Amino acid sequence: MKNRSSTGGLVYSTDSGRMCPVCRRSIAQCACSTTHSAPPTDGVVRVSRETQGRKGKGVTVIRGLPLGAEEIAKVGRELKAACGSGGTVKDGAIEIQGDHRDRIVLHLQTAGWTVKRAGG
Repeated sequence: MKNRSSTGGLVYSTDSGRMCPVCRRSIAQCACSTTHSAPPTDGVVRVSRETQGRKGKGVTVIRGLPLGAEEIAKVGRELKAACGSGGTVKDGAIEIQGDHRDRIVLHLQTAGWTVKRAGG
């Protein structure tokens, strides 16, 4: 068997979902000493629209929420419901299908976040 680096190995399982690359357990059952917290941000939530790599289809991207993975997923569900659209959470960013920047900015501001429209 080949040696694997300390961060290599299984990162996703169809049975368990996302896996911790260090202890190789599901994120919910992670037993290693690393913390799976949000990266440091400047406290401003940025809402932008992107089409790159999506065959011209636009998505609204929300970045900079200083929350953990579960809380970001919860906010993502709330935003998808508020917009009546689909979406996903990838690498700490929420992607909502379509151009819903105004609605999302208003929703996040009423929730108490400092929000800025980024991009054009």
